[in-house]
Amino acid sequence: MEGLLVLEDGSAFRGKGFGAAATNVGELVFNTSMTGYQGILTDPSYCGQVINMTYPLIGNYGVSEVDNQSAKIHAFGFVTRDITFRPSNRMSVMSISEWLAAQGIPGVYNVDTRQVTKKIREAGTVPCVISTEGISKEEALSLLPGAGRVPALRTDYMREVGTRELLVIPPSGGEGGAALRVAVLDFGIKRNILTGLTDRGCEVYLFPYGATAEEVLAAEPDGVFLSNGPGDPEACEAGVETTRALLALSASGRIPPLPIFGICMGHQVIGLAAGGRTYKLKFGHRGANHGVIDLETDRSAITSQNHSFAVAAESVSKGGFVVTHVNLNDGTVEGMRHTELPVFSVQYHPEGSPGPNDSQGLFDRFVAMIRKGGGRDA
Repeated sequence: MEGLLVLEDGSAFRGKGFGAAATNVGELVFNTSMTGYQGILTDPSYCGQVINMTYPLIGNYGVSEVDNQSAKIHAFGFVTRDITFRPSNRMSVMSISEWLAAQGIPGVYNVDTRQVTKKIREAGTVPCVISTEGISKEEALSLLPGAGRVPALRTDYMREVGTRELLVIPPSGGEGGAALRVAVLDFGIKRNILTGLTDRGCEVYLFPYGATAEEVLAAEPDGVFLSNGPGDPEACEAGVETTRALLALSASGRIPPLPIFGICMGHQVIGLAAGGRTYKLKFGHRGANHGVIDLETDRSAITSQNHSFAVAAESVSKGGFVVTHVNLNDGTVEGMRHTELPVFSVQYHPEGSPGPNDSQGLFDRFVAMIRKGGGRDA
Protein backbone atom coordinates (compact mmCIF):
# COMPACT_ATOMS: atom_id res chain seq x y z
CA MET A 1 0.00 0.00 0.00
CA GLU A 2 1.01 3.59 -0.54
CA GLY A 3 1.32 5.63 2.63
CA LEU A 4 0.61 9.35 2.89
CA LEU A 5 0.80 11.86 5.73
CA VAL A 6 -0.39 15.40 4.98
CA LEU A 7 -0.15 18.28 7.46
CA GLU A 8 -2.37 21.33 7.72
CA ASP A 9 0.34 23.56 6.20
CA GLY A 10 0.42 21.42 3.06
CA SER A 11 3.53 19.42 3.95
CA ALA A 12 3.29 15.91 2.54
CA PHE A 13 5.28 12.85 3.58
CA ARG A 14 5.03 9.83 1.31
CA GLY A 15 5.98 6.36 2.38
CA LYS A 16 4.63 2.84 2.53
CA GLY A 17 1.42 1.80 4.18
CA PHE A 18 0.88 -0.89 6.78
CA GLY A 19 -2.02 -1.91 8.97
CA ALA A 20 -5.46 -1.16 7.58
CA ALA A 21 -6.42 0.36 4.24
CA ALA A 22 -7.99 3.49 5.72
CA THR A 23 -7.91 7.29 5.90
CA ASN A 24 -8.15 9.20 9.17
CA VAL A 25 -8.00 12.82 10.27
CA GLY A 26 -6.40 13.60 13.62
CA GLU A 27 -3.96 15.69 15.61
CA LEU A 28 -0.33 14.88 14.81
CA VAL A 29 1.91 14.36 17.88
CA PHE A 30 5.28 12.74 18.50
CA ASN A 31 6.42 10.27 21.15
CA THR A 32 10.07 9.75 22.15
CA SER A 33 9.69 6.31 23.78
CA MET A 34 12.03 3.56 22.60
CA THR A 35 9.66 0.78 23.68
CA GLY A 36 6.04 0.38 24.70
CA TYR A 37 4.26 1.03 21.40
CA GLN A 38 1.47 -1.42 22.27
CA GLY A 39 0.67 0.41 25.50
CA ILE A 40 0.91 3.76 23.71
CA LEU A 41 -1.53 2.81 20.95
CA THR A 42 -4.07 1.40 23.44
CA ASP A 43 -3.82 4.32 25.87
CA PRO A 44 -7.22 6.08 25.67
CA SER A 45 -5.42 9.41 26.13
CA TYR A 46 -4.29 9.13 22.49
CA CYS A 47 -7.83 9.05 21.12
CA GLY A 48 -8.07 11.45 18.18
CA GLN A 49 -4.31 11.59 17.61
CA VAL A 50 -1.89 10.33 14.97
CA ILE A 51 1.35 9.27 16.65
CA ASN A 52 4.77 9.84 15.09
CA MET A 53 7.44 7.73 16.81
CA THR A 54 10.93 9.23 17.04
CA TYR A 55 12.57 5.84 17.69
CA PRO A 56 13.27 4.47 14.20
CA LEU A 57 12.48 0.72 14.51
CA ILE A 58 9.01 -0.26 15.69
CA GLY A 59 7.39 -3.68 15.92
CA ASN A 60 10.48 -5.82 16.54
CA TYR A 61 8.93 -7.57 19.56
CA GLY A 62 5.47 -7.85 18.00
CA VAL A 63 2.16 -7.64 19.85
CA SER A 64 1.38 -9.66 22.97
CA GLU A 65 -1.84 -10.54 24.75
CA VAL A 66 -0.84 -8.81 28.01
CA ASP A 67 0.46 -5.33 27.14
CA ASN A 68 -2.74 -3.51 26.17
CA GLN A 69 -3.78 -0.55 28.32
CA SER A 70 -7.42 -0.80 27.18
CA ALA A 71 -9.62 -3.02 25.04
CA LYS A 72 -8.59 -1.51 21.70
CA ILE A 73 -6.31 0.89 19.81
CA HIS A 74 -7.45 4.47 20.44
CA ALA A 75 -4.92 6.33 18.28
CA PHE A 76 -6.16 7.32 14.82
CA GLY A 77 -2.91 6.51 13.03
CA PHE A 78 0.74 5.50 13.44
CA VAL A 79 3.87 6.86 11.73
CA THR A 80 7.31 5.23 11.92
CA ARG A 81 10.66 5.23 10.17
CA ASP A 82 10.70 1.46 9.81
CA ILE A 83 8.69 -1.50 11.07
CA THR A 84 9.24 -5.22 11.50
CA PHE A 85 6.81 -7.58 9.79
CA ARG A 86 8.42 -10.68 11.35
CA PRO A 87 8.81 -9.98 15.09
CA SER A 88 10.97 -12.08 17.40
CA ASN A 89 9.48 -12.53 20.87
CA ARG A 90 8.10 -15.65 22.59
CA MET A 91 5.05 -13.64 23.76
CA SER A 92 4.19 -12.21 20.34
CA VAL A 93 0.90 -13.35 18.84
CA MET A 94 0.98 -11.16 15.71
CA SER A 95 2.92 -8.39 13.99
CA ILE A 96 2.11 -4.74 14.53
CA SER A 97 0.86 -4.51 10.93
CA GLU A 98 -1.55 -7.41 11.44
CA TRP A 99 -2.73 -5.82 14.70
CA LEU A 100 -3.44 -2.41 13.17
CA ALA A 101 -5.17 -4.06 10.20
CA ALA A 102 -7.44 -6.06 12.49
CA GLN A 103 -8.53 -2.85 14.24
CA GLY A 104 -8.91 -0.65 11.16
CA ILE A 105 -6.01 1.69 11.93
CA PRO A 106 -3.72 2.99 9.15
CA GLY A 107 0.05 3.19 9.52
CA VAL A 108 2.74 4.80 7.39
CA TYR A 109 6.43 3.86 7.45
CA ASN A 110 9.54 4.64 5.40
CA VAL A 111 9.12 8.37 6.06
CA ASP A 112 11.54 10.84 7.65
CA THR A 113 10.10 10.81 11.18
CA ARG A 114 12.90 13.12 12.30
CA GLN A 115 11.66 15.79 9.88
CA VAL A 116 8.05 15.19 10.95
CA THR A 117 9.09 15.73 14.57
CA LYS A 118 10.93 18.95 13.69
CA LYS A 119 7.77 20.16 11.95
CA ILE A 120 5.73 19.57 15.10
CA ARG A 121 8.32 21.21 17.33
CA GLU A 122 8.35 24.31 15.12
CA ALA A 123 4.63 24.62 14.36
CA GLY A 124 3.14 22.81 17.35
CA THR A 125 0.69 19.93 17.19
CA VAL A 126 -1.23 20.24 13.94
CA PRO A 127 -4.21 18.58 12.24
CA CYS A 128 -3.18 15.97 9.70
CA VAL A 129 -4.48 13.28 7.38
CA ILE A 130 -3.00 9.79 7.36
CA SER A 131 -3.98 7.49 4.50
CA THR A 132 -3.08 4.11 3.04
CA GLU A 133 -5.78 4.24 0.36
CA GLY A 134 -3.83 5.97 -2.40
CA ILE A 135 -5.54 9.37 -2.15
CA SER A 136 -3.83 12.49 -3.49
CA LYS A 137 -2.40 15.33 -1.44
CA GLU A 138 -5.23 17.58 -2.63
CA GLU A 139 -7.85 15.06 -1.54
CA ALA A 140 -6.18 14.82 1.87
CA LEU A 141 -6.12 18.60 2.31
CA SER A 142 -9.85 18.78 1.54
CA LEU A 143 -10.49 16.58 4.60
CA LEU A 144 -8.75 18.88 7.09
CA PRO A 145 -10.55 21.32 9.41
CA GLY A 146 -11.06 24.67 7.74
CA ALA A 147 -11.42 23.11 4.30
CA GLY A 148 -15.00 23.59 3.15
CA ARG A 149 -17.43 22.45 5.84
CA VAL A 150 -15.09 20.11 7.67
CA PRO A 151 -15.61 20.55 11.45
CA ALA A 152 -12.78 21.28 13.84
CA LEU A 153 -11.01 18.40 15.57
CA ARG A 154 -12.81 17.15 18.66
CA THR A 155 -11.41 17.83 22.11
CA ASP A 156 -13.96 15.93 24.24
CA TYR A 157 -13.17 12.25 23.65
CA MET A 158 -12.94 11.75 27.43
CA ARG A 159 -16.73 11.67 27.45
CA GLU A 160 -16.83 8.29 25.69
CA VAL A 161 -13.52 6.40 25.96
CA GLY A 162 -14.12 5.17 29.52
CA THR A 163 -16.65 2.81 31.03
CA ARG A 164 -20.29 3.33 30.10
CA GLU A 165 -21.64 1.98 33.40
CA LEU A 166 -20.56 1.64 37.00
CA LEU A 167 -18.15 -1.27 37.45
CA VAL A 168 -16.86 -2.76 40.69
CA ILE A 169 -13.36 -4.26 40.52
CA PRO A 170 -12.23 -6.32 43.51
CA PRO A 171 -8.79 -5.95 45.10
CA SER A 172 -6.06 -8.33 43.98
CA GLY A 173 -3.62 -7.73 46.82
CA GLY A 174 -2.91 -5.48 49.75
CA GLU A 175 -2.20 -5.73 53.44
CA GLY A 176 -5.21 -7.87 54.36
CA GLY A 177 -8.28 -6.81 56.25
CA ALA A 178 -11.15 -4.81 54.82
CA ALA A 179 -10.59 -3.49 51.31
CA LEU A 180 -10.29 0.23 50.79
CA ARG A 181 -13.08 1.48 48.56
CA VAL A 182 -11.86 3.93 45.91
CA ALA A 183 -14.25 5.76 43.59
CA VAL A 184 -12.58 6.31 40.21
CA LEU A 185 -13.84 8.96 37.79
CA ASP A 186 -13.04 7.36 34.45
CA PHE A 187 -11.99 9.81 31.73
CA GLY A 188 -10.07 7.09 29.85
CA ILE A 189 -8.16 5.15 32.48
CA LYS A 190 -5.18 2.90 31.73
CA ARG A 191 -5.24 -0.67 33.00
CA ASN A 192 -1.92 -0.23 34.80
CA ILE A 193 -3.47 2.51 36.92
CA LEU A 194 -6.30 0.21 37.95
CA THR A 195 -3.69 -2.43 38.78
CA GLY A 196 -1.80 0.12 40.85
CA LEU A 197 -4.92 0.51 43.00
CA THR A 198 -6.18 -3.08 43.18
CA ASP A 199 -2.71 -4.47 43.94
CA ARG A 200 -2.71 -2.27 47.04
CA GLY A 201 -5.92 -3.69 48.41
CA CYS A 202 -8.35 -1.21 46.87
CA GLU A 203 -11.84 -2.14 45.76
CA VAL A 204 -12.43 0.10 42.76
CA TYR A 205 -15.80 1.63 41.93
CA LEU A 206 -15.27 2.74 38.33
CA PHE A 207 -17.70 5.55 37.46
CA PRO A 208 -18.54 6.62 33.90
CA TYR A 209 -18.16 10.17 32.65
CA GLY A 210 -20.94 12.35 34.01
CA ALA A 211 -21.12 10.79 37.48
CA THR A 212 -22.18 13.43 40.03
CA ALA A 213 -20.74 14.07 43.47
CA GLU A 214 -23.92 12.63 44.98
CA GLU A 215 -23.52 9.39 43.01
CA VAL A 216 -19.87 9.11 44.00
CA LEU A 217 -20.61 9.71 47.69
CA ALA A 218 -23.47 7.20 47.59
CA ALA A 219 -20.82 4.50 47.08
CA GLU A 220 -19.34 5.52 50.45
CA PRO A 221 -15.76 5.69 49.15
CA ASP A 222 -12.66 5.90 51.33
CA GLY A 223 -10.97 7.91 48.61
CA VAL A 224 -11.48 9.28 45.11
CA PHE A 225 -9.19 8.89 42.11
CA LEU A 226 -9.35 11.01 38.93
CA SER A 227 -7.95 9.25 35.87
CA ASN A 228 -6.03 10.19 32.76
CA GLY A 229 -7.91 10.82 29.51
CA PRO A 230 -7.77 12.47 26.08
CA GLY A 231 -8.49 16.01 24.97
CA ASP A 232 -8.86 19.45 26.51
CA PRO A 233 -9.50 19.46 30.29
CA GLU A 234 -11.82 22.44 29.86
CA ALA A 235 -14.09 20.14 27.81
CA CYS A 236 -14.32 17.80 30.81
CA GLU A 237 -17.13 19.88 32.28
CA ALA A 238 -18.87 17.13 34.26
CA GLY A 239 -15.61 15.95 35.79
CA VAL A 240 -14.66 19.48 36.85
CA GLU A 241 -18.09 20.09 38.37
CA THR A 242 -18.06 16.82 40.33
CA THR A 243 -14.55 17.47 41.61
CA ARG A 244 -15.41 21.04 42.57
CA ALA A 245 -18.38 19.77 44.58
CA LEU A 246 -16.27 17.14 46.38
CA LEU A 247 -13.60 19.70 47.26
CA ALA A 248 -16.23 22.13 48.56
CA LEU A 249 -17.90 19.48 50.71
CA SER A 250 -14.57 18.48 52.26
CA ALA A 251 -13.50 22.09 52.81
CA SER A 252 -16.81 23.01 54.47
CA GLY A 253 -16.72 20.08 56.88
CA ARG A 254 -20.02 18.68 55.55
CA ILE A 255 -18.17 15.41 54.90
CA PRO A 256 -14.91 14.13 56.48
CA PRO A 257 -11.92 15.28 54.38
CA LEU A 258 -11.95 12.95 51.39
CA PRO A 259 -8.54 11.83 50.04
CA ILE A 260 -8.33 12.63 46.31
CA PHE A 261 -5.55 11.67 43.88
CA GLY A 262 -5.42 12.74 40.22
CA ILE A 263 -3.14 11.70 37.36
CA CYS A 264 -2.70 13.56 34.04
CA MET A 265 -6.22 14.65 32.99
CA GLY A 266 -7.24 14.10 36.61
CA HIS A 267 -4.51 16.51 37.69
CA GLN A 268 -5.78 19.14 35.26
CA VAL A 269 -9.39 18.61 36.33
CA ILE A 270 -8.42 19.19 39.96
CA GLY A 271 -6.65 22.39 38.94
CA LEU A 272 -9.73 23.68 37.11
CA ALA A 273 -12.07 22.60 39.93
CA ALA A 274 -9.96 24.61 42.38
CA GLY A 275 -10.29 27.76 40.29
CA GLY A 276 -7.04 27.39 38.39
CA ARG A 277 -6.31 27.66 34.68
CA THR A 278 -4.99 25.24 32.05
CA TYR A 279 -3.32 25.98 28.72
CA LYS A 280 -2.17 24.01 25.70
CA LEU A 281 1.53 23.27 25.30
CA LYS A 282 3.10 23.87 21.92
CA PHE A 283 3.82 20.21 21.26
CA GLY A 284 3.08 18.47 24.54
CA HIS A 285 5.05 15.93 26.56
CA ARG A 286 5.00 12.37 25.23
CA GLY A 287 7.63 9.81 26.04
CA ALA A 288 9.26 7.71 28.74
CA ASN A 289 12.25 9.91 29.54
CA HIS A 290 10.94 13.16 31.04
CA GLY A 291 12.80 14.45 34.08
CA VAL A 292 10.71 15.80 36.97
CA ILE A 293 11.87 17.24 40.28
CA ASP A 294 9.98 17.07 43.57
CA LEU A 295 10.40 20.53 45.08
CA GLU A 296 9.61 19.28 48.57
CA THR A 297 12.18 16.48 48.69
CA ASP A 298 14.66 17.84 46.12
CA ARG A 299 14.65 14.43 44.43
CA SER A 300 14.24 13.96 40.70
CA ALA A 301 12.61 11.12 38.74
CA ILE A 302 12.49 9.88 35.16
CA THR A 303 8.83 9.75 34.21
CA SER A 304 6.45 8.56 31.51
CA GLN A 305 4.21 11.30 30.11
CA ASN A 306 1.44 11.86 27.59
CA HIS A 307 -0.38 15.19 27.63
CA SER A 308 -1.06 18.29 25.55
CA PHE A 309 -2.18 20.62 28.34
CA ALA A 310 -0.69 21.91 31.59
CA VAL A 311 -1.90 23.67 34.72
CA ALA A 312 -0.80 27.32 34.97
CA ALA A 313 1.57 27.60 37.95
CA GLU A 314 0.37 31.04 39.06
CA SER A 315 -3.25 29.90 39.20
CA VAL A 316 -3.08 26.95 41.60
CA SER A 317 -2.84 29.03 44.79
CA LYS A 318 -6.38 30.33 44.24
CA GLY A 319 -7.85 27.09 45.51
CA GLY A 320 -5.35 26.49 48.29
CA PHE A 321 -2.86 24.44 46.25
CA VAL A 322 0.92 24.64 46.02
CA VAL A 323 3.14 23.35 43.22
CA THR A 324 5.12 20.29 44.34
CA HIS A 325 6.71 19.04 41.10
CA VAL A 326 8.05 20.75 37.98
CA ASN A 327 9.35 19.53 34.64
CA LEU A 328 13.15 19.73 34.40
CA ASN A 329 13.01 20.57 30.68
CA ASP A 330 10.57 23.48 30.58
CA GLY A 331 9.56 24.23 34.19
CA THR A 332 5.87 23.38 33.70
CA VAL A 333 3.76 22.14 36.62
CA GLU A 334 4.05 18.38 37.14
CA GLY A 335 2.39 18.05 40.54
CA MET A 336 0.52 19.90 43.26
CA ARG A 337 -1.13 19.37 46.64
CA HIS A 338 -3.70 21.13 48.79
CA THR A 339 -2.30 22.89 51.83
CA GLU A 340 -5.05 21.64 54.16
CA LEU A 341 -7.07 18.88 52.48
CA PRO A 342 -5.74 15.37 51.64
CA VAL A 343 -5.68 16.11 47.92
CA PHE A 344 -2.74 15.83 45.53
CA SER A 345 -2.07 15.20 41.85
CA VAL A 346 0.67 14.67 39.28
CA GLN A 347 0.81 15.42 35.57
CA TYR A 348 2.95 12.40 34.70
CA HIS A 349 2.18 8.65 34.86
CA PRO A 350 3.62 6.94 37.96
CA GLU A 351 2.24 3.60 36.77
CA GLY A 352 4.27 3.88 33.55
CA SER A 353 7.57 2.75 35.12
CA PRO A 354 9.77 3.56 32.08
CA GLY A 355 12.63 1.44 33.42
CA PRO A 356 12.89 3.18 36.80
CA ASN A 357 10.06 2.73 39.27
CA ASP A 358 10.71 6.10 40.91
CA SER A 359 7.10 7.20 41.07
CA GLN A 360 5.24 4.02 42.07
CA GLY A 361 5.28 5.28 45.65
CA LEU A 362 2.58 7.81 44.80
CA PHE A 363 0.01 5.01 44.93
CA ASP A 364 1.36 4.02 48.35
CA ARG A 365 1.05 7.65 49.43
CA PHE A 366 -2.59 7.70 48.38
CA VAL A 367 -3.37 4.46 50.22
CA ALA A 368 -1.55 5.69 53.33
CA MET A 369 -3.55 8.92 53.16
CA ILE A 370 -6.79 6.92 53.10
CA ARG A 371 -5.71 4.69 56.00
CA LYS A 372 -4.73 7.72 58.05
CA GLY A 373 -8.24 9.07 57.60
CA GLY A 374 -9.77 5.86 58.89
CA GLY A 375 -11.82 4.98 55.83
CA ARG A 376 -15.62 4.70 55.76
CA ASP A 377 -15.84 3.96 59.47
CA ALA A 378 -14.04 7.13 60.59
